Amino acid sequence: MRELILLRHAHAEPPRPGQADLDRALSADGLAEASAVAHWLQHKSLVPDRALCSPARRTRETLDAVMEVVGCLDKQLEPSIYEAMPGTLAGLLDAHRDAERLLLVGHNPGLERLVALLHSGQSGDYRGMPPAAVAVLSLPEDAPLEPGVATLTAFWWP
Repeated sequence: MRELILLRHAHAEPPRPGQADLDRALSADGLAEASAVAHWLQHKSLVPDRALCSPARRTRETLDAVMEVVGCLDKQLEPSIYEAMPGTLAGLLDAHRDAERLLLVGHNPGLERLVALLHSGQSGDYRGMPPAAVAVLSLPEDAPLEPGVATLTAFWWP
């Protein structure tokens, strides 16, 4: 993998009484944010050849909105992304190093800490990722996935 796109899901509806967190849908604002992300990625020519997504409804809906605009060759649900911390996410990314440009759609605090870990080498040095935020990281082609290996090339949110 040479390029990694980390996308936090867009704004979701608040949970209804008795509703599982996994079942929360995107709000109207979230749908608009997901569309904005899709158009930003398209404008930047950031088309992934593989997308990994948490099974939560809000992440799937975010990814679907993005894929309607930019497309993707390979889309996979990965249950381990839900509630994952940076170590788990890094292990998952390492298992998909064969992808040239990989998109991962997930949740905080795992995503913002992963960005910090890969960029600065410390997962506690995170600055936050608002809903629908995108972090694009460039990685050396054959370098191992380890703390501080990546360069943050873009950070955007609607």
